[in-house]
Amino acid sequence: MDHHLFYLLAVIITEASFGHASSVKGKNLALNGKATQSTLVENPWAAFGHAYNAIDGNTDSNYDHGSCTATEWQENPWWRLDLLDEYTITSITITNRGNLPERLDGAEIHIGNSLVNNGNNNQEAGVISTIPAGKSETYTFDSGISGRYINVFIPGKNRLLTLCEVEVYGYPTPNGENVAVKGTATQSSLYSNSFPFTAIDGNRDGVYAHGSCSHTQDDFSPWWRLDLLKRHKVFSIIIMNRKDAVSERLNGAEIRIGDSLENNGNNNPR
Repeated sequence: MDHHLFYLLAVIITEASFGHASSVKGKNLALNGKATQSTLVENPWAAFGHAYNAIDGNTDSNYDHGSCTATEWQENPWWRLDLLDEYTITSITITNRGNLPERLDGAEIHIGNSLVNNGNNNQEAGVISTIPAGKSETYTFDSGISGRYINVFIPGKNRLLTLCEVEVYGYPTPNGENVAVKGTATQSSLYSNSFPFTAIDGNRDGVYAHGSCSHTQDDFSPWWRLDLLKRHKVFSIIIMNRKDAVSERLNGAEIRIGDSLENNGNNNPR
């Protein structure tokens, strides 16, 4: 690359916190939620069948060990998880009990933000045709489904719902916040008082003389870098160019995102 001047007016990044760099499946969100269900199985089995047993982190499929849920025999039994905030769900893993596994056949998974009909009117994300005794099945949503509530619901009369574990993976649903303003900026060199942090000061003023643009010296391969201070899943980046003159200086600039500081971060993927 030839010698160039490099400057930015403003950088706006929309994203959500991302718990694992290589995969969205990192943290089981269910562990921090709250669970409820339509009814509790009657004694002498009630002590073993509470709703929160399905989010205790224990996949033991033996009902008598006290880590599974159970409703009464009823019409349209349901179990609901409140994640306490809205997330984009990418996968759900459900563990069935070790005996009588057919009781879960035909259960529906619903995800959304509504509590109408106890949350069972939210978007249907999948149907459990069957899960073998004591086994776990993962349901993946490639585009993600956004919601706070996750329901497992069995339509029909005289049904009993039992779950031994529900694991939920995803990330906080983007809310449009510009998280660049919370980061720290640096650049390859400094021209005059055109500091790198002026590109993340929240000011879109496009006139360079007003002091809200960054600017390097006439460097070989100049660069500007933003440290978000923790890993994030980036959804969009908005870059504002200067409007008073020489806007073509930004032509051909590359945007790279990653976790490496090798070559000042410029070896990260484009």
